[in-house]
Amino acid sequence: MANTKGSRRRFGAVRQLRSGRWQIRYRDPETNLYRNGEETYRTKRDAEIALTQIEADMSRGHWTDPDAGKVPLEEFADHWLKDRDLSARTRERYEGVIRLHIRPQLGARMLAELTPAKVRAWRTGLIDAGVGEATVAKAYRVLRAILNTALDDGLIQRNPCRIKGGGDENSPERPVLTIAEVYAVAGAIQPRYRMLVLLAAFASLRFGELAALRRSDIDLEKRVIRIRQAQSELATGALEIKLPKSAAGVRPVAFPEALAAEVEAHLHWFSENGPDGRVFAGPRGGLLRRSNFHHLWTAALTASKIRRVRFHDLRHFGNAMAADAGASTRELMHRMGHSTMDAALRYQHMRAERDRVIADGIDREIRKALAPKRRKPGQKGTPAEESGAEVARG
Repeated sequence: MANTKGSRRRFGAVRQLRSGRWQIRYRDPETNLYRNGEETYRTKRDAEIALTQIEADMSRGHWTDPDAGKVPLEEFADHWLKDRDLSARTRERYEGVIRLHIRPQLGARMLAELTPAKVRAWRTGLIDAGVGEATVAKAYRVLRAILNTALDDGLIQRNPCRIKGGGDENSPERPVLTIAEVYAVAGAIQPRYRMLVLLAAFASLRFGELAALRRSDIDLEKRVIRIRQAQSELATGALEIKLPKSAAGVRPVAFPEALAAEVEAHLHWFSENGPDGRVFAGPRGGLLRRSNFHHLWTAALTASKIRRVRFHDLRHFGNAMAADAGASTRELMHRMGHSTMDAALRYQHMRAERDRVIADGIDREIRKALAPKRRKPGQKGTPAEESGAEVARG
């Protein structure tokens, strides 16, 4: 369109179009060629303000090429996932979140088109569709991470994921078993998996960490288990042995003295031979799989008449016991193998001597709970108490 009025400036230029609206022009710092602004303005003053803003952004190094964000989110997400150094299991989870919850609604949109309002509408749509709260939070965190990379790459000027608490998971409080209940379930499961239950509870270990344990990882004299690796099970059924998902996951964990004799007996009867022998293996030497163990766990809950809880809830139980034994937040982070955003709070600041004190505190509570209680003549205890008392006598 022809120029009817124009104005030369120190930086760029503004001109009025035949339509009556105003357009800006400025030099692209990358190509040194003039380019027209992305939009037109109602008044000359509005156009000059926009041009001044662009000049200020360039001088501060904050200017972003408006054409850079003309990349479909799904295309950028594919490259983002490909370039990240992820474990096979984590990559599988991210792929699922992108495929199921991000790509259908937002995948075809250009990065530059995404606004806080569009992100809010997308998240609300997931919730209205009945997607679980934890899944919505995970999808939001993945989208935010993708767009943070787009921001770092200069493709967008601001991350539109600006929902306060959008990535937080407010999951229901998980049930906490009693010590007697833990022993009741451990007593009801196959003997070769009894120690799996007890270490998950009293040492706060993950299933994957237990499945990857080797004989050389256990120091009976010091009552310490050294977590060096973890096993993950992919959707394909393949098993992967890898480093724990964070640096804090590589850690020593002390276990209570009340378990020492049973740990030694387990190593003798059920573990593979040699320093590299697996601590937990199937009856025919098979690999420990979460998918198969789930059936054994469910059967043990039924046999012991304990309410339905997840195997992972044993870690919650162990964390609560460690807190009751006087562990600080930092010590709990170490014992559970959690990392934080602040490297100063990572587990290496935890003293091994203090972890032993925590384990001893748990040990006192175990012995107190399992000590025979005085009853009237002929009175019997609950099934869980009888099981715990039997363990204590053994």
